[in-house]
Amino acid sequence: MVEVEEVIPILRVADAARAVGWYGRLGFEKRWEHRFEPGFPAFVEIARGGVRIFLSEHEGDARPDTLLYLRVTDVDAVAAEFGTEIRDEEWARETEVTDPDGNRLRLAGPEKE
Repeated sequence: MVEVEEVIPILRVADAARAVGWYGRLGFEKRWEHRFEPGFPAFVEIARGGVRIFLSEHEGDARPDTLLYLRVTDVDAVAAEFGTEIRDEEWARETEVTDPDGNRLRLAGPEKE
């Protein structure tokens, strides 16, 4: 059996530079960018600690309106940064933000016991 060591989601974006800036508000930083040739679509890795996300301008790589669920240490800070409300669910406190390309991120604090 093959063990999965990491899952890296790929999000479709129209403008990788704009997306990198937006994700920077969540503490992600650009690690690298690849283009097959100048002017071709970009494929970018962003990371925050051990969490990585690929952003792709390639139309076939991912679908718009993807939903990611991210656990964060301070969901209140995220809600304050984006002006969103926090929902108090049975399992965690959550907020949701949408990137400029329509990808949704549901961010949650630590699990409730």
